[in-house]
Amino acid sequence: MQMLSETPAVSFCREVLPAVSRTFALNIPVLPRPLDTAVMVAYLLCRIADTLEDEVRGPACPVLLAELARLSTLPAGWEADARRFTQEAGRVLRAETPVSESRLVEGMPRVLEALAEHAVPVREHVAGCVATMAEGMGRMGDKGRAMGGGLGLASLEETLEYCYYVAGTVGEMLTRLFAWYSPAVAKREERLEPRSVAFGNALQLVNILKDVREDHERGSCWLPRTLLSEYGLTPETLLEPGRRDEAMKAHGRLVAVAHGEVRKAFDYVMALPREEHGIRLFCLWPLFLAVMTLRKLYGNEAVLEPRPVKVSRRTVKWVMGSTKLLVAQDWALKGMFTAMTASLPLSPGQGGALASVHVGRLDESP
Repeated sequence: MQMLSETPAVSFCREVLPAVSRTFALNIPVLPRPLDTAVMVAYLLCRIADTLEDEVRGPACPVLLAELARLSTLPAGWEADARRFTQEAGRVLRAETPVSESRLVEGMPRVLEALAEHAVPVREHVAGCVATMAEGMGRMGDKGRAMGGGLGLASLEETLEYCYYVAGTVGEMLTRLFAWYSPAVAKREERLEPRSVAFGNALQLVNILKDVREDHERGSCWLPRTLLSEYGLTPETLLEPGRRDEAMKAHGRLVAVAHGEVRKAFDYVMALPREEHGIRLFCLWPLFLAVMTLRKLYGNEAVLEPRPVKVSRRTVKWVMGSTKLLVAQDWALKGMFTAMTASLPLSPGQGGALASVHVGRLDESP
């Protein structure tokens, strides 16, 4: 398979990636070429969609998302249309939009240029993901904001549907890109596809639980109103100091749901061929960091405070170093995962059949 040269468009993508995602700046480089650039460009286009959803209010948001989806197909004349897109987006982004994300939106023509350098199957997989994501974001985005029906999503089913559009679609796309690159993955695609959505959903649910306060301050809430109401809460009252006990019980219920999705996501990783070390590490790092984030969030009232709850750099290094050593040893990875998730709650009926293999004491306790 022919390797891509490092063109100015690809160089721009590499430069902007660490500013918009520390996690993907770490794990994309472990992918083999040209899969790494394919995933990088795909991620950046999805991140542009995410920025539009977060930072554009009113009817302009679904219009821009639809145009992003159209441009991702690289139609005739896309270069001029992309420049017009960035000008329009620049006019409607919130003043509080992070500089790094504004720069990414402004550089969208170069991201599309990098996409155009890839093989037709890559372009088709990426465009399909962006189209599904943009449609879902455009349809569901305002449901989580203080508009019309009020703040928050209606139910857990609706929260999971939202997770599918913003992240589960990415899990599906990644599986198709992995299969495009690797014949060994392609042989397992039927086994991987049913688990691919859970891989994306798990990471998104953890982000939602981690960013409750930040989202709330931006006027958004992706938590289900029905679950909150079981504890006498609404999205509007969730952060009130006098309701911390109830808020943490509701939050813990959602940690259990996220744990269930994490377990399915781990099954997905274990279904990847052991010889594809780079692809496995690409998936293991964000998944295990999500587990460590859940451990830190569970029962921690700091999640409702202004200062974000994050895993330490020591934790990141530990996850990366441990998984590099164990990447092809399924029994050890299963034991590591079992130890890491032992303290997390599960919803009724969410138990799994993961092998519980003793691999020694789990030293990292963030």
